[in-house]
Amino acid sequence: MHPELLSLFMFMLSTGCSPGPNNIVASYSGFNFGIVKTVPHILGVIFGFTLMVSILNFGLINIFKIYPLLQDILKVSGSVFLVYLAYKIAFSKNDDKEHKQNPVKFIETFLFQFLNPKGVIVGIICVSTYVESGENFINQSMWVISVSFICAVISINFWTLIGKFLRKFATNEKFIKWFNYAMSILLLGCIATFYY
Repeated sequence: MHPELLSLFMFMLSTGCSPGPNNIVASYSGFNFGIVKTVPHILGVIFGFTLMVSILNFGLINIFKIYPLLQDILKVSGSVFLVYLAYKIAFSKNDDKEHKQNPVKFIETFLFQFLNPKGVIVGIICVSTYVESGENFINQSMWVISVSFICAVISINFWTLIGKFLRKFATNEKFIKWFNYAMSILLLGCIATFYY
């Protein structure tokens, strides 16, 4: 067992459940498309984030330490993608045709985890804080990866359910439109937090 398991779990759960790009898109999708159509996004976040933490753990973190410019490149790339996503959310149409489409595809969400500045920063902090090189490396790595997976499952489902719950209050098209605008603005707000 990891000697700081409680601290690790609390860190991952609090950062995972705090507002961020994945969670905001999950709420938007749960609100507009329902839980079933949000499953590709949910799975993309869970498996993408867990793989990203695993890759960081087994070597990529050293590359970030040697070339810190890579983190800046990730921030800019992730920010551009989020602006595009915010635009799509703000101007999405609430009609039957739109409801038949999946809001975000699995592969888009999966790959975004490697561009998501919040996720990458959380992964770097987690690995550098809770994994020591030496004889406990594999044991601690497995705990960090497992906790990352569990917290990703909890947080992304939690935010999807929030969106689905808020749908009960969507009594007219105007409410839905303003909800989408709010989600878009929150997504753009996430970008600001990457730089300040």
